Amino acid sequence: MRIVFMGTPDFAVPTLSEIVGRGHEVVAVYTRAPAPAGRRGLDLTPSPVHAVAERFGLPVFTPRSLKGEEAADAFRAHEADVAVVVAYGLILPQAILDAPRLGCLNLHGSLLPRWRGAAPIQRAIMAGDTETGVAVMQMEAGLDTGPVGLVERIPIGPDMTAGELHDRMMVIGADLMGRALAALERGGLGFTPQPATGVEYAAKIEKAETRIDWSKPAQEVHDRIRGLSPFPGAWFPLGPDEARVKVLRSTLAEGSAAPGTVLDDHLTIACGAGAVRLVELQKAGKQPMGADTFLRGNAVPPGSRLA
Repeated sequence: MRIVFMGTPDFAVPTLSEIVGRGHEVVAVYTRAPAPAGRRGLDLTPSPVHAVAERFGLPVFTPRSLKGEEAADAFRAHEADVAVVVAYGLILPQAILDAPRLGCLNLHGSLLPRWRGAAPIQRAIMAGDTETGVAVMQMEAGLDTGPVGLVERIPIGPDMTAGELHDRMMVIGADLMGRALAALERGGLGFTPQPATGVEYAAKIEKAETRIDWSKPAQEVHDRIRGLSPFPGAWFPLGPDEARVKVLRSTLAEGSAAPGTVLDDHLTIACGAGAVRLVELQKAGKQPMGADTFLRGNAVPPGSRLA
């Protein structure tokens, strides 16, 4: 089939590779424009999808917006059978959604209608969900409201981080989209409307959510740590300069005291109920390190309190 691919981050790369590997004709790749990078922000770095598309020799387009008749005409000129959208980052106007002969398919990282929106992977873990999935959805004007064609369920382990789930999901999702396109090509991809109940919105992660609140139950603290790992990272201030320390990995532990109390010399921290042990941490400008290594360079004695 003639396919327009629309995606930007690492998450979208396996799906583009899968489509090319299955022999489809990718007539255009739409991605976000190169972003400033480097210490002074003077270098423009192409998106991961942009870089891979160039290696495949595919034509790349980086419009700042898809609004307007000129953008719609340019999109229609590709004469695509279908558009595949994976974490693109721009809103698709109705004229774009209507352009491909078979519509636009979106790969979404949740079991719709739960966790529609920008941060489904993080929100699922932060909420303590034990299962999520990837879905291939027919796009429409609403936010992730379209009917679903295929779903693959993915268990969430008790210590799984958002980064680990992301990496597993993008591989499973690529295969799912490949199967969906094969079914669509032979006319065998049916779509089921999403139920009206069970809708949850995965809002963008705000900075205020990233500071660890030790007064919460240990399970909530643990879920927030792993749901924000590795990026943007849950953190707490340490020392007189209140330097931010990210916690990238934790486990549930036993113990009780005032919230934030350091219970032992293994970085077990009391929470509002129960405790968590901090397993992997990272200071600004430093590499991630285990708790034992961290404690060799930072004074966090038992009995002290973390803010």
